[in-house]
Amino acid sequence: MMVLSLARLNVVVALIVGAFVGGHFSGLGMTATLSAFTEGLGNGAGIALNYAILGGFAVALSKSGITERLTGSILGRVRDAGSSESHQYLQLALFGLILALATASQNVVPVHIAFIPILIPPLLQVTGRLKIDRRRLACILTFGLMVGYMFVPIGFGTIFQRDVLFNQMVANGFEGGAAAQVPLAMAIPVAGMVVGLALAVFWSYRKPREYADEPVAINQAEEGAPYRSRNLYFALAAIVLALAVQLMTDTVFLGALAGFLVLVLGGILRWEQNETVFVQGMRMMCQIGFIMITAGGFAGVLRATGDIPLLVNDSIQLLGQNKGMAAFGMLLVGLLITMGIGSSFSTVPIIAAIYVPVCIEFEFSPLATLAIVGTAAALGDAGSPSSDSTLGPTMGLNVDGQHSHIWDTVVPTFLHFNLPLLAFGWLAAMVL
Repeated sequence: MMVLSLARLNVVVALIVGAFVGGHFSGLGMTATLSAFTEGLGNGAGIALNYAILGGFAVALSKSGITERLTGSILGRVRDAGSSESHQYLQLALFGLILALATASQNVVPVHIAFIPILIPPLLQVTGRLKIDRRRLACILTFGLMVGYMFVPIGFGTIFQRDVLFNQMVANGFEGGAAAQVPLAMAIPVAGMVVGLALAVFWSYRKPREYADEPVAINQAEEGAPYRSRNLYFALAAIVLALAVQLMTDTVFLGALAGFLVLVLGGILRWEQNETVFVQGMRMMCQIGFIMITAGGFAGVLRATGDIPLLVNDSIQLLGQNKGMAAFGMLLVGLLITMGIGSSFSTVPIIAAIYVPVCIEFEFSPLATLAIVGTAAALGDAGSPSSDSTLGPTMGLNVDGQHSHIWDTVVPTFLHFNLPLLAFGWLAAMVL
């Protein structure tokens, strides 16, 4: 799957071919492989539903006029700024804004990656004038999307840290820790990602890069209500309600649906527009939905082979009784698994059953065990062709066909986030 993706074959095709190649070499046979793949497709349906409704909410939110007002203000400042020094300040302000929104999309405003195709395409005119390398933006977006759930225990962070990571570890014999300790355990690995982000923004991709002034197809339905200050109040109310419902129900799509209804009832959208806008949002997210559904089938075949525990066990046995090598081996195998599956959330149930007993046997502390399993799951979220943390940035940055998913998003995020996560995750396992 990785080889075909790097060769620029469509990600969905690469996932399908990779799944059937894996099923063949594992001895499953065509019928069993097809059955496991089909069953896995169903596991991705819930994710696709979340993305579809989040897309509708994001498009409806954009109709308040906030996005146009924000990008218009930034573009006006670019036109007024004549000096290169002023451009540098604007670049930093723009980077900070994108980072804040990416992080908030995981915690404060539960729209996940649905905000990207709404906010980023209008900003490409700004980034083009500032000659910003889009690989910098891809790294910023991926960083915000990952750190939001890895470190902040709100929204998607609550789901990952408590419902997925901690509960799965407890189910496999983990004792002596608490869900509230997950951010503390993940602090050192996140620090590694901060280092990687700094390198990407201020060193690797700092040189100006020219892009052709191509027309950008911005997702727009029929015109929304004219911008008025009341629109801002309803938009904020929709955001607050969406967050509150998501926190109360632990269901992302219900929060997004509640926010959408506030925007409709508040007059941001005319009643006859709601179907058009909602369908447009679903259409906007359908590509990533298909990829995530296919990734579910790929993961289903991997699990059906029964070889993932064997891979983990054999890797650990090769390391003998060396505690440091055991930690590094678990992190490295976690990287390989998540790179294939494309989801940190889906990786945890696979590795927790093996890693928790191994950590107990090697006498890792509860904090170190949390850091090992959490980092092993997060590793590969960046740098995976089928991860929403890479698909989302590409969806916004490639609207004019000038940003390669593999070489401009996947490879840069792999180098700047997975490698530091390996190093700092290992450090956390050793010192905690």
